Amino acid sequence: MPDHDTTQHLISLLDASRVDYRLIDHAPEGATETVSALRGHPMSEAAKCIVLRVKVDRRTTRHVLAVVPGDRRVDLDAVKALFEARYVGFSDAETAERLARSVPGTVLPFSFDPELELVADPDVVAGPRLYFNAARLDRSLCLAGTDYARLAGPRVARIASPAPA
Repeated sequence: MPDHDTTQHLISLLDASRVDYRLIDHAPEGATETVSALRGHPMSEAAKCIVLRVKVDRRTTRHVLAVVPGDRRVDLDAVKALFEARYVGFSDAETAERLARSVPGTVLPFSFDPELELVADPDVVAGPRLYFNAARLDRSLCLAGTDYARLAGPRVARIASPAPA
């Protein structure tokens, strides 16, 4: 699914749910630190979205969209414990793009694919504002953390750890 279709799908969901949001056009950028500066907010208010491959056992692989604050990183050990898994690692780019319906750097903190389980750190849903690229490098979206939690319905669990210094 092309990025603009995913963007429109999200906007249609927000409009139908009557959620207040703001679209922000900016120079094309997918790196959290740089795009946060372009949008004019602290990195802690950004949603960093990572597609993970979770091997529960030898026969069962799950795909998880982990959402953490932009100034943190995904704690793979926390995700491993959460799913009682044998292994957790980053998904390959092709699988991530297929499941997230967008390219790296533009992944939404929403899952529109039943094979992609959504897990968000509590600090993501607790924030007054949440910024993220809207499945495009040149457009972002801002909405309240509570609205995000209500619409996206993530499993909320502590999956973030401090970013390396």
